[in-house]
Amino acid sequence: QVQLIESGGGLVQAGGSLRLSCAASGRTFTSYAMGWFRQAPGKEREFVAGITWSGGLTHYADSVKGRFTISRDDAKNTVYLQMNSLKPEDTAVYYCAARGRGYGVVPFTTTHDYDYWGQGTQVTVSS
Repeated sequence: QVQLIESGGGLVQAGGSLRLSCAASGRTFTSYAMGWFRQAPGKEREFVAGITWSGGLTHYADSVKGRFTISRDDAKNTVYLQMNSLKPEDTAVYYCAARGRGYGVVPFTTTHDYDYWGQGTQVTVSS
């Protein structure tokens, strides 16, 4: 079983930055593809960013491309989401996800691709 714990959310003004962290338990973190999703009130959970198990490939939703960066530190069993130039429409609960099946050569982008989820962290961007 894998446990994911997100941190780093908060309230920020438009144009500001936040860095989310997701700490994972388990000795096989290096084999997990990782992803970040978000869910705004009344909306479905949507893909934000993904990274392969090797860290060699990343993929982003069009809405965050050029502003957000996903990265991983396998020595710390942690994945990050650096969010810059934040907009009010980025307001949502952000979830970290891990895929425990196979390795994969490209980042995974749907909720069905992931097996483990964190509890979420709230990000609020004021205008």
